[in-house]
Amino acid sequence: MSRYNEVCAFLSVNPKTWLVTGVAGFIGSNLLETLLKLDQIVVGLDNFSTGYQSNLDEVRTLVSLEQWDNFTFIEGDIRNIEHCHRACKGVDYVLHEAALGSVPRSINDPIATNETNISGFLNMLIAARDANVSSFTYAASSSTYGDHSALPKVEENIGSPLSPYAVTKYVNELYANVFARIYGFNTIGLRYFNVFGQRQNPNGSYAAVIPKWASSLIRGEVVYINGDGETSRDFCFIENTVQMNLLAATASIEVKNEVYNVAVGDRTSLNTLYDALKSSLYGEGEEGGAAMLPTYRDFREGDVLHSQADISKAKRLLGYEPQYKIYEGIKVAMQWYKKNI
Repeated sequence: MSRYNEVCAFLSVNPKTWLVTGVAGFIGSNLLETLLKLDQIVVGLDNFSTGYQSNLDEVRTLVSLEQWDNFTFIEGDIRNIEHCHRACKGVDYVLHEAALGSVPRSINDPIATNETNISGFLNMLIAARDANVSSFTYAASSSTYGDHSALPKVEENIGSPLSPYAVTKYVNELYANVFARIYGFNTIGLRYFNVFGQRQNPNGSYAAVIPKWASSLIRGEVVYINGDGETSRDFCFIENTVQMNLLAATASIEVKNEVYNVAVGDRTSLNTLYDALKSSLYGEGEEGGAAMLPTYRDFREGDVLHSQADISKAKRLLGYEPQYKIYEGIKVAMQWYKKNI
């Protein structure tokens, strides 16, 4: 039995109370779904700045009535310390997902990104510390590697940030380290690498590449590729990310106060990704979208050329075993997009 299966089995008979911030968002709603299906008690906090009521509504249809009754939603903002204190009251485990994502968004509005990702993060640390929660797991980011060009990315080796967003995520790690040293408050940071999957918003100028392209292909719209298409990423399906959150939250003290890569340890070029999405939607033939060609445009400011994670630390210390490679994840995700777009 894998470590993750052991954790799920333990939680099923030993339910805990969890706080998921950003619960109406993509990752937050998937965490909520998994936790409720494990009969956990969940408190969710969200201000709907990037999350959606429809995500919560969908989760409600996927769990039993009894499981849904274990969920308490608080409409609030992590920038408000009182909201954070209220949300943390009586909680065992915190999964802090609330943030303003997107490199371009942070370049366009660094103040808003800073207020949410740094001030809001500090509020959550203080509230969780004061509530004496057992575990605090937070969403870090692969953007922290910045201009460090070596591949694969190893947690101990980072470069200089390339965007305001990357700065905020690095400051999260610094604050977490300081809270461990000064207050003895233990955390785990998860450096996400291009997470994708069901309920990831395809709309808007800050949408992630996979849902945005999936939406365009389904609607017969032009797909735009930034650069020459040989830029590559370590795309990580949402179920792998959920696994890492539960492993981190329940980990022993010996492996806390660390950051871990959340990925599959592989990389896929944007050109290859486009072909994979197109094939998943239309098949390999020449009919339909198989004849569609993308449109190339300038490289996007603040992005790195290549990203690939070393996940050996997560495997060794947390028992992480990614269950989905990119093509398996695309098959699942595309079914959701075809149904919901």
